Amino acid sequence: MCPFRLRRDALRRRIVYAAAAFIAASIIILWALGGGPFARPVPEKIAGNEAGDLTIREARRRGRSAIDYRRIDARLKRLAEEPAMVGLAVAIVEEGDIRFLKGYGVTEIGGDPVTPNTVFRWASVSKGVAADMVAKLAGRQLLSLYEPVAKYAPSLRLPAGNEHRATVSDLLSHRLGLFAHANDSRLEDGYDPGSLRRGLAALNAICSPGQCHAYQNVAYDAASEIVSKVTGRPYRDVVRDELFAPLGMTSATMTRDGLLSAKSWAKPHRGGKTSKPVEVTDFYYRVPAAGGVNSSIKDLAVWMQAQMGKDPDVLSAGTLAAVQSPRAATPGEYRRMRKFRERLGGTSYGLGWRIYDYAGHKVVAHRGGVTGYRAMIMFDPLLKSGVVALWNSSAAQPGGLEYEVMDMVYKLPRKDWLELDGKPGILPPQPAEMLTPDGGEPR
Repeated sequence: MCPFRLRRDALRRRIVYAAAAFIAASIIILWALGGGPFARPVPEKIAGNEAGDLTIREARRRGRSAIDYRRIDARLKRLAEEPAMVGLAVAIVEEGDIRFLKGYGVTEIGGDPVTPNTVFRWASVSKGVAADMVAKLAGRQLLSLYEPVAKYAPSLRLPAGNEHRATVSDLLSHRLGLFAHANDSRLEDGYDPGSLRRGLAALNAICSPGQCHAYQNVAYDAASEIVSKVTGRPYRDVVRDELFAPLGMTSATMTRDGLLSAKSWAKPHRGGKTSKPVEVTDFYYRVPAAGGVNSSIKDLAVWMQAQMGKDPDVLSAGTLAAVQSPRAATPGEYRRMRKFRERLGGTSYGLGWRIYDYAGHKVVAHRGGVTGYRAMIMFDPLLKSGVVALWNSSAAQPGGLEYEVMDMVYKLPRKDWLELDGKPGILPPQPAEMLTPDGGEPR
């Protein structure tokens, strides 16, 4: 072969190799920046306590954010310094994507920092899990939401035999005709939940089933019995296999041991920075449909995405419509939320979820509390934007975060809903309606 041809072939090879190297380097750079064909979902690229900074960069790269993440981060840092706070974890979903995910404070005084992987209790936010599961089974024609609850939950007995009149829908929307929190105090005294449900028959009804709303825990857990009856399997196993596992919620559990065995878990505190952790009780783990879920804030954010319709193979549009449609007016909730009345045009309850008119927009929400833990979720299912938070004290102050975030989503005037500006160093006494016993949202 002539020397000229050898030199030409060598030159061609060098050009090809250089082009291939350039393409490979470009792909690696795009991957590292969060773009390109191999970009990973935001939750997987976040690790450690500074994860919020990563998501701030992610939001800026997308360039369409209505939420000022730097302001939110600064506000949350100030909130974490409040005397009533110990640890806090927050996630924000915008346009269906997790844009912000960060931990603040510590798991206990002198303990480890809270991270996006630290596990907390959901408390009554767990009710949405039970309602979603029952509605999912109804979508398969395994039960009907409009049949008597007695058909599926034999332990539930209501005054005057009303279990034969109340429907599954009435159960999940707290319209059984019982007074609020019936037999909760006895549950906290250690009585068996099944016997307490049977004992509800001895109480006085406040209305006919379906006619009024009064919040329940013991009765609501008949939902776990419904799931077990129609599937032939334990409630916790069904939820794990049908909801948590398909969604990739690897930290989600529904037992006390599940919390205590987590690599990082937040210890419960009745007070704030001057208090010591208290015992993790199992009362509300024994009514798992009402208040039994644990998880990290990362997995609670994934759960919120599913409620927005991001995982139709797990939660179909029909299932979400069933649980997110108003079923009962909740005037008591409207009165309780008087601090936020400027934004709320009305409140109602669906199946396991609260529905608010937020300045003319439909938002879906829930809060929860057990001893030493609080949780909240609020989102706009149409805009696929919302916020979740978990914290390990009884402080009511973080509740304002929902409104600061949603005001940004809707481009409303900013207000100090977190009550951080111009405040003295010591928190004022909390309103009595925000101090609640195990398992209950404020009445």
